[in-house]
Amino acid sequence: MMLATIAGIFLTSILFFLIVLSSITAMVASGKKPTVISDNSVLVLSTGMAIPDRTTDNPLSGFDPLSRQIRKASGLNDVLANIRKAKDDPKIKGILIEAGALPSGWATADEIHSALVDFKQTGKFVYAYADYLMTQQTYFIATAADRIWINPTGNFELKGLAAEVSFYHKALQNLGIEVQVIRHGKFKGAVEPFMLDRMSEENRRQITAYIGAIWDHVVKTISESRSVPESKIREMADNLSSYNLAYIIKEGLLDGTLYRDQLEDSLRVAVSIEEGRKLNMVSMNRYSKVPEEKVKGSIKNKIAVIYASGSIVTGKGDETNIGGDKYAEELYKARKDSNIKAVVLRVNSPGGNAMASDVIWREVSLTAKVKPVIVSMGNYAASGGYYISAAGTKIFASPTTITGSIGVFGLIPNVSPLLENKLGITSEVVRTNRYADSPSVTRPMSDYEREMMQYSVEEVYSKFTQVVADGRNMEKSAVDSIGQGRVWSGTDARNIGLVDEFGGLNDAINEAASLAGVTEYRVVELPTQLDFYASLLNDLNEELKIKTLREELGVNLRYFIELKQILSMEGPQARLPYFIDIN
Repeated sequence: MMLATIAGIFLTSILFFLIVLSSITAMVASGKKPTVISDNSVLVLSTGMAIPDRTTDNPLSGFDPLSRQIRKASGLNDVLANIRKAKDDPKIKGILIEAGALPSGWATADEIHSALVDFKQTGKFVYAYADYLMTQQTYFIATAADRIWINPTGNFELKGLAAEVSFYHKALQNLGIEVQVIRHGKFKGAVEPFMLDRMSEENRRQITAYIGAIWDHVVKTISESRSVPESKIREMADNLSSYNLAYIIKEGLLDGTLYRDQLEDSLRVAVSIEEGRKLNMVSMNRYSKVPEEKVKGSIKNKIAVIYASGSIVTGKGDETNIGGDKYAEELYKARKDSNIKAVVLRVNSPGGNAMASDVIWREVSLTAKVKPVIVSMGNYAASGGYYISAAGTKIFASPTTITGSIGVFGLIPNVSPLLENKLGITSEVVRTNRYADSPSVTRPMSDYEREMMQYSVEEVYSKFTQVVADGRNMEKSAVDSIGQGRVWSGTDARNIGLVDEFGGLNDAINEAASLAGVTEYRVVELPTQLDFYASLLNDLNEELKIKTLREELGVNLRYFIELKQILSMEGPQARLPYFIDIN
């Protein structure tokens, strides 16, 4: 009986898995079919989920923490394309912004805001609504709307920006790990979390400067959109006036409070349908499958958009990072493809391995010599992210982009105190030459090893500044003066010559086509994504790992992930100075 029960459970599990897999397969297959929408439809933009640069094929990728629903998250590429498509679609009467909790990044928010402002020029309406929470980022997007409402019991946020930096010095000491640091750049705060327990004055100064510049842009945009003086917005943020919804409405930041049924009544009026009739609400994911009436361009001419998101690593990398070899190969193929007339490199990266960055830069440089390469910077394009951008024909960024950080550092952990004092493990080395085991993680560096590693870091920094000087037509000394690891906002980066123009992904694509001299083209997105099943298995495996760790570590999970990334750093690093959240 026991064996029969076990066999039954086993067979039932397999059967259940096959049924679920078949259901998902059917869902994916149906999802690829063209969709037809009804007249008087409303396009729904959900800002409750994090919006990546590019839509993933995995339908399980999007989770809204407020509604506790899993929905396929639309990427910025599809969001922008859908807003543009909806402008000329007579069946779409307007857009509803569903505000939510998860941030997508200030540059992403800025691009969506600009696209919505452009959409409104058609005379179609844009409404915004929050059931539970309207964060600063989602409110920033919502200010493009004609009307902004919130549930009477909802929460509204306006408090200014804060940048939080985590320091690991004491934690590493407690573990018995000494991080030996070599750097160039007085502003290269990347090493501070391993050396200090608090910010240096230089680091505090640069963070204050760039979050201040981002906040200035946010306040200015809100002021212009809502006709509220900038001084009043700053005063309300200082006083946490957002807790008083009645006051916020009185001052003009919101248009009022509505329950969901009242919102639907307002939408019915806007689309001119009778009271009580069902609204035709179309999600971004569904609208992406609605074919355009006129497909732009011929099959022959192409603009390649290469999405480079995540940390820069050596080798091929994976779906979550930028593998030096993989992206070099993508650029090489784009350069050799005569049908690809221009390349848009979409960079959303805090940087990473300096050697991998150089491998990618080389291919960007070679490609830019034969066809336009337009760089579109997302939320981050810093350090190695800027390195791979520097050779671009032209660089677009948002005022809220975080970029620069032209500096280099190296980390060599010494884990001998951990092994010996905590675990009771000792080791001895037999060498044929004095430094045959260098660099070693089981002993401290000698003065000579430190000197040689410093030399290596200086060489990489010299190459970095030369790369920027050549790409931006600047003197190397001028690059050094704005380098030194200093991080800049997009606004300041444009002022000092690191960025050419403000604009988003669509602006970069239009500029690429213009410089290539093509008016008819189609956009191809690279690298090619994993097929659905491979992506699903990877995501499920990763989700199981994260779920287990979250149960054990709770809110401390982020520190584990950051420490894991730190310990995986190899060779000189050209990356953003720290893991930073700007909220």
